[in-house]
Amino acid sequence: MSSIWQKNVTVDGLNQRNADTLASHLGMQVTTIGDDFLTVSMPVNATTHQPMGLLHGGASVALAETVGSIASNIAVDEQHFCVGMEINANHVRAVRNGLVIATARPLHLGKTSHVWEIRIEQEQGELVCISRLTMAVRKR
Repeated sequence: MSSIWQKNVTVDGLNQRNADTLASHLGMQVTTIGDDFLTVSMPVNATTHQPMGLLHGGASVALAETVGSIASNIAVDEQHFCVGMEINANHVRAVRNGLVIATARPLHLGKTSHVWEIRIEQEQGELVCISRLTMAVRKR
């Protein structure tokens, strides 16, 4: 299988690009760049909890949008960039601690829009959240 990525990036480079953003403040780290997927991890701790001590749904959505947005922006050439249009998320399992891992895979890579499916799972592989992100592809 050939890679879907249009930009030559590294895990370290993507993590450096996210310095001083929401992603870094929530402890998100790009972990894997596959041929057709990208993964980002996030700790579940006091920073990402809601008042009941569970992973905040908004933190899950921020993780989903982060991994999908990074993926979309490296799946286009240098003359284009991508911005979020719509995101939805179904939260299916509560998490109190540990690490969650979001994996973005494309459902559609068009000239003017991308649609990504993002699965957020615990380290053991249990599904925590399923999300779909639509990105607009724009000319620079």
